Amino acid sequence: MSSDQIILYAVLGALVLFWAIRSIRRRGIPRRTHAEVHELLSGRNGAVLLDVRTDAERRGSLIKGSQHIPLHRLRSRIGELEKYRNREIVCYCQTGNRSLTAAGALRRFGFSASSMDGGIVAWNTAHEH
Repeated sequence: MSSDQIILYAVLGALVLFWAIRSIRRRGIPRRTHAEVHELLSGRNGAVLLDVRTDAERRGSLIKGSQHIPLHRLRSRIGELEKYRNREIVCYCQTGNRSLTAAGALRRFGFSASSMDGGIVAWNTAHEH
């Protein structure tokens, strides 16, 4: 086996390990359906809806009343969410992938956070009728 092959296999192994760990970490994050999110928003303590998409995506469409902190700015702007520490923060993105990452980060900061399954695409599809 050549040194190039060894390096290739090492890199591939590291990538597989990275994705496996990431998948395991995401398993503990609650995933909410659009219907559950709707109920949480109208509940007694009212959940907070956090849009973690880019500015450009948000200009295209948004869920009325949602807060906006793009995922890549979440860590530096975490203080803006302190006032919601006693409420569930439901993160959403386009399809539900970035929102899982955001919810995981918020949970590591001690917030109660979840991810909306299917993102704004599922929300808009459900609310078209």
